[in-house]
Amino acid sequence: MELQTLNHGLTDCREENPTTMAASAVSVATVETTAVEAVPSLPRSVNRPDSFLLLDGEWQFALDINDRGMSEGWHLGHTYGRTAHWPGTVEEHLAEAKDATQTSWHDTVVVWYEREFDMPMLESVANGKSMFQLTFGACGYETRVWLNGVLLETIEGESVHYGEYTSFSYELHAENLRPVNRLTVRIADSMDADIPRGKQESHVYKRGGIWYQTSTGAVRSVWIETVGRNRLRSRVGIVSMVEDELVRVNLTTRIHDPGLYTIRLQVFARGEGHTEPLAQSDFSLQLEAGQKQQRVVIEVPGSELWSPGSPTLYRLVGQLIDADGYGAPIETHFGLRKVEARGCCVYLNGKSIYLDGILYQPGTATLEEIKRHFHAMRELGCNLVRVHIAGVDPRIYNLADEMGLLLWVEVPSPHSSNMRSREKHQTELVRMLALMETHPSIVIWSLYNEDWGAQDIATNAETRRYITDMYHYMQIHHPQFLVVDNDGWHHVSCEGRLKSDLMTAHLYTPDIDRWRDLLDRLTRGELDGVAAFPMVVGDPFFYRRQVPLLVSEWGGFGFADYGGPTDADDRTDRIRLFKQELRQRSIAGDVYTQATNIEDERNGLIDFQTGELMVPAGLLASRANG
Repeated sequence: MELQTLNHGLTDCREENPTTMAASAVSVATVETTAVEAVPSLPRSVNRPDSFLLLDGEWQFALDINDRGMSEGWHLGHTYGRTAHWPGTVEEHLAEAKDATQTSWHDTVVVWYEREFDMPMLESVANGKSMFQLTFGACGYETRVWLNGVLLETIEGESVHYGEYTSFSYELHAENLRPVNRLTVRIADSMDADIPRGKQESHVYKRGGIWYQTSTGAVRSVWIETVGRNRLRSRVGIVSMVEDELVRVNLTTRIHDPGLYTIRLQVFARGEGHTEPLAQSDFSLQLEAGQKQQRVVIEVPGSELWSPGSPTLYRLVGQLIDADGYGAPIETHFGLRKVEARGCCVYLNGKSIYLDGILYQPGTATLEEIKRHFHAMRELGCNLVRVHIAGVDPRIYNLADEMGLLLWVEVPSPHSSNMRSREKHQTELVRMLALMETHPSIVIWSLYNEDWGAQDIATNAETRRYITDMYHYMQIHHPQFLVVDNDGWHHVSCEGRLKSDLMTAHLYTPDIDRWRDLLDRLTRGELDGVAAFPMVVGDPFFYRRQVPLLVSEWGGFGFADYGGPTDADDRTDRIRLFKQELRQRSIAGDVYTQATNIEDERNGLIDFQTGELMVPAGLLASRANG
């Protein structure tokens, strides 16, 4: 395989040839003088200058209807009758295999993928400083991986990886590698209601209405890259304190050779020509073999704040330097901003801000379609996008950072409430946070939505205790976000203290008089009979505007279950009138439902394919509505 070598730094590897690879890890001195701006080409937020080989494309494919592959040893050798493109969902591949007569499965599905690849640049790891790593951008729900018939374990020690929304990696050891290698992947999923699945159907919620077809399998890219044997992992957290111009950076070290190391952080302005760091700090620490989380702090004097009107971003280059002076750098971007819930308002960088939001469900949208949707949502006048209960390509968070769009993200929920579902919910939340906490655009997290996965919240103290514990965990470990416990209703109160930074309500009515009455009652502090269920559960809570109040879902005009106008002009007039009523009351923000049509929910304002608006521009902007 012929490989191109690029001269320096973190590069845009989206070449015409997807197998093009950049140079391997570079020396510390090189990084200091030639660090260049990264253009994310892989589905992750943190990049590294190491070479990579993208394994996307045509794979051998088989549907294992009777789950015979394990017992028959397909990982040791199997004749596959079909091919499928990776990335791509199981549902797409089933449709192809059944000549487009079947796009869904029932109860369980097991599929196998396999491909060969040449092992490139073996000399790049000959110095003993580097090794190969295999990463899946997202795959699941249950994934097993074999290299040349040998079962691999993730860096976390999993022989089976569970989850389908975040990336996971394997270190490839030299004894398992050959000049030509065979990679085998077994993926299994089910309708199990205990696993996080968002709005995909399950044994509890069947497809139709607001519940959608499953979308699982090989959903994101897979690649092999060279990484340092001793390195910083691509899990970087940023907590900025705008008052003292300090950036608190959470890092994860991965060590094979114990010893004394130095973490070097450099902050650069973004854009061409900014090769001199604005700030730099070194931190020495003794590291044992394995992984360790470490927080370090760097001062960035004279820094500008990130906001929707001025989305200023900085580049952060981090290196783990060994005793020989060898460094394995990573790079990401960040913005300094502070979000707070004080009294009846949300504050961004010390100034109150009204959240003009819209609910967004990407569904099967490609990255290019998502980009068109984001630009259209901003054209509608939105400063907030609520990415609803889904795991999505992490590059959309980079896009929001660049555009200055605030994001509200949510953990894909299970569909049942028990100890097992809560354990899986917590695992998914922690994994998402580890990979997403660099983004200044993300300002709000939801733990649950409308009791999905917490159906017994009103009657089960254990469910409320879990939500309370996770709220406190977020406050301590991730203070850069506002946290909503259970969006829509049934917020948890403990000793009269709301375990949510925001009081949120879902209000659906097409009638303007009913709308005015609901808003009046809500802002007066009435907690029962306003939303579909009581607003608060647990101990009594007395609302006196001590927390911001948001109408986090409303409208839905065009969806049969919600009622309201379907004619474009009538819908525009109704939205404008409803929006005016919101802004006349002590409400901190609202989220219109929704951005695009998806399956049975025909209530979008934006064309899914083209990104064109179906209503006037600026319709959801408060400055144009009251």
